[in-house]
Amino acid sequence: MLIAQITDLHILPPGRLAFGRVDTAACLARAVARLGTLDPRPDVVVATGDLVDAGGAEEYAHLRRLLAPLELPLYVLPGNHDSRPALAEAFRDHAYLPQGCEFLHYTVEDWPLRLIALDTIEPPEAGGRLCEQRRAWLEARLAEQPHRPTLLMTHHPPFATGIAHMDEMGLAAPELLAEMVRRHGHVVRVISGHVHRPIQAPFAGTMASTGPSTAHQVMLDLTADGKARYVLEPPGFQLHLWRPDTGLVTHNAVIDDFPGPFLFRD
Repeated sequence: MLIAQITDLHILPPGRLAFGRVDTAACLARAVARLGTLDPRPDVVVATGDLVDAGGAEEYAHLRRLLAPLELPLYVLPGNHDSRPALAEAFRDHAYLPQGCEFLHYTVEDWPLRLIALDTIEPPEAGGRLCEQRRAWLEARLAEQPHRPTLLMTHHPPFATGIAHMDEMGLAAPELLAEMVRRHGHVVRVISGHVHRPIQAPFAGTMASTGPSTAHQVMLDLTADGKARYVLEPPGFQLHLWRPDTGLVTHNAVIDDFPGPFLFRD
């Protein structure tokens, strides 16, 4: 099974640039086009939050137009820049997404690797949280199929990245999630967004990771008092390849064009 992860799209209304500089719509259009050329084709695409920038209906309408050429099953979950009601309405035709519910989490049962999307947002805060209700939902879902390999998807990563300003708005009390994952050994990975960088960390007996933004990246600054800055490094996405004999193997892919490929030997 091949899973493409896109994240932190930050789509604005048509014609507007993020920070007056970043054309996030053009970036997403390039990402969608690149996903369409992949061989083999991904089985699914997951979008791990911050689909739009301010949660407005006009932004979601623009997002749907940009995603329309994507001829692959798509699963979305909210980030702290999203609005649950507006997202649910914009993707009303996506049957997996709950309607009229307090939280937008769900499972996907159609593939060799089970997918669980967990809603971690806590409006109006930028950081994430897993309240008792959400933890109980996840516990029940993990207990349903204790022997089936499972991929857990969140927006907020459950680990400190070392990028101080991002960690300040990370997932509160990640040890509560860690305790649950540790007890359920069939969780093969936790994949997240939020940080706009590809980062990996050991987590609760497995691994957790974040993906790069399809638009702008957060500055790699590991100083204790680093300022909140972004850079126009190449946008990207991740490909997660699941095989029973190897587990989940992840590849980082950049979206911009480069010379090649060339044979090492003619």
